Amino acid sequence: MTPETTQWVRFADEDFQGARDMAKRTPPLRNLACFHCQQSAEKYLKAWLQELGLAVPRTHDLEELLDLLLPHDATLAPLRRGLRSLTRYAVEFRYPGVRATTQRMQAALRHAERARRELRTRLGLPT
Repeated sequence: MTPETTQWVRFADEDFQGARDMAKRTPPLRNLACFHCQQSAEKYLKAWLQELGLAVPRTHDLEELLDLLLPHDATLAPLRRGLRSLTRYAVEFRYPGVRATTQRMQAALRHAERARRELRTRLGLPT
């Protein structure tokens, strides 16, 4: 892996661990857990873009990142639904008025874990 890819992976793992930690609290910090799930998936997608030598755009839209990767790795297509649901946590749930439920938080954790597993596999890292 390139040094830049390694940095993306490190940040992605920190966000993933942060999401899990926030979910385990009593009471759970659901919005924050969902935000870190989105951030982890975003950074893993950007790590794969970096490793493939592609431009890494400044966006939080996970589907946009996926669309950049699909011409190079069509097997990532099944991640689309989960990534679409995670994208909303980048901004929408960071402001008053919207709260994540426990069910949404658990779904976000599953989607982030799936993205993490798939991208770590492609990067040659243990899952």
